[in-house]
Amino acid sequence: MSDPNMQDFYGRISRIERAHSQGYGFEAEGTLGRSAHRARRARRRMRVVPFIFLIGFAFGMKGALHYHAGADNYDARVAELQTQAGFDGFVGAVMQSEPITRYVSAKLHQFVGPRA
Repeated sequence: MSDPNMQDFYGRISRIERAHSQGYGFEAEGTLGRSAHRARRARRRMRVVPFIFLIGFAFGMKGALHYHAGADNYDARVAELQTQAGFDGFVGAVMQSEPITRYVSAKLHQFVGPRA
């Protein structure tokens, strides 16, 4: 007859040995060992991905607006915004058409066709 406590003990030992063979170490709780440094690097990388996605989305939306309104109409509306004071002037500066916006607009024109 086997003792359940011994089975639990040997199960824990096998998990520890398996972890050691995979390169994991065991550290005291609250210390900064190898695992803490690995987790920090991964978190830092994950903060950049949403920012890049947001920038890409913003340029995509600006390109879609540029395509939908037409180049001349879009530039006229942005120039009108830039002449106003306060937040509207800032929005006009941000919405100004740059090469990335024109590139996205040209690609939309190429794939979707001329607007109706």
